[in-house]
Amino acid sequence: MKISSWNVNSVRARIINIVNYIKYSKPDILMLQEIKTEEKNFPFTDFKTLGYDSYVYGQKSYNGVAFLSKVNIRNINIKFINDKNNQSRIIVGDVNHKSKIFKLINIYVPNGNPIGTEKYEYKKEWYNSFIKKIKKTLVENKNIIIGGDFNIIPEKIDVFDYKRYENDALFKTEIRKKFHEIVNIGFHDMFRYFNKNKKEYTFWDYMASSWQRNHGMRIDHFLVSTNLLNTIKSINIDKKPRSKTKPSDHTPIELEMN
Repeated sequence: MKISSWNVNSVRARIINIVNYIKYSKPDILMLQEIKTEEKNFPFTDFKTLGYDSYVYGQKSYNGVAFLSKVNIRNINIKFINDKNNQSRIIVGDVNHKSKIFKLINIYVPNGNPIGTEKYEYKKEWYNSFIKKIKKTLVENKNIIIGGDFNIIPEKIDVFDYKRYENDALFKTEIRKKFHEIVNIGFHDMFRYFNKNKKEYTFWDYMASSWQRNHGMRIDHFLVSTNLLNTIKSINIDKKPRSKTKPSDHTPIELEMN
């Protein structure tokens, strides 16, 4: 089974690139973030034509997450955490795979910038709610995959120049600790699990020729619970979509399961 995750920065603006990606990559499940549309305007038909059902938690103009899937996803939950701002940032479902049921969690975490504002406080509160819920969920089901845009640069190696981001909400120490807190509950950062010292990115800003200069950062992640580790075959960052016309500033990450 192949599960991909991609912050598309508007599903309708990026529809051609998404369709093309699906055609050549053929994920069983594609998790989308920042779809920037309400459910009523989501391009269900485009994906249905390709054999994918869509499970959508949208919001007008902002945020929004979705699953595109060839396999049945049950028990869809868009109220996984208590979000005080009621933003569309998380969608959860159960997936059957080789006699196991795993919980698939698709997240788009608040950016949090600038520091010292309500946006930063919201990011911290969002993570606190999420971590609290994950702890409870892991007691009920040991098989969990969390994927999406975490808006966290975990380590210095995960950004082209970490010193530029020491006072950024993506790299602030107390924010990075949230990522490691999730890992310490019983999860593994799959990119680092397979690539101890590799420097690869999932996001390049539109500004300052960041893509051309490879001035990127790794903020999109797959975290997999210990119980599922032996089912993970590989992880890949597919940079091709970032080089296309009218690209998202993120690129897909891909998890292969045995």
